[in-house]
Amino acid sequence: MEPPLLRCLMILLTGIKMEMDYDALLERGLSKIPEKVFKSTKYETPQTESSVIGSKTVIYNFKEVAERLNRDPGHLIKFILRELATSGTYEGSRATLQGRFSKELLDSLIVRYIKAYVLCCSCNKPDTKLVKEDRMTFILCEVCGAKNPSKTLA
Repeated sequence: MEPPLLRCLMILLTGIKMEMDYDALLERGLSKIPEKVFKSTKYETPQTESSVIGSKTVIYNFKEVAERLNRDPGHLIKFILRELATSGTYEGSRATLQGRFSKELLDSLIVRYIKAYVLCCSCNKPDTKLVKEDRMTFILCEVCGAKNPSKTLA
């Protein structure tokens, strides 16, 4: 049996050692967090450059919009065509849609696409990528590491 004073001293010393270990662990943990987490940049929605030619609508900067969203242009065109209930094609850097659609409508569709397939549900940052596992598609956040299921495009 050890004297109470020695016991208190040992508790105090182990507490100091534990506190030092905690600080070291905290520093190590903070050093492993990506820098993207601490950056607060304002995300700007890419705007479409489009015009109506006869009964068709042409989006001239379609590839650029898809690249700024970090998404496959095929996935984006599939979403737009489904939402507009029309047909269309994607060739080179532009997309052609059957029908007359305003720039405002196309920009609002891009915003809806961003909310559904680009922004992370947990941290609301746009640094995500689509990952397909079996028949499910997930939105994988590169900032916080969250993995959320996304809607499938048929």
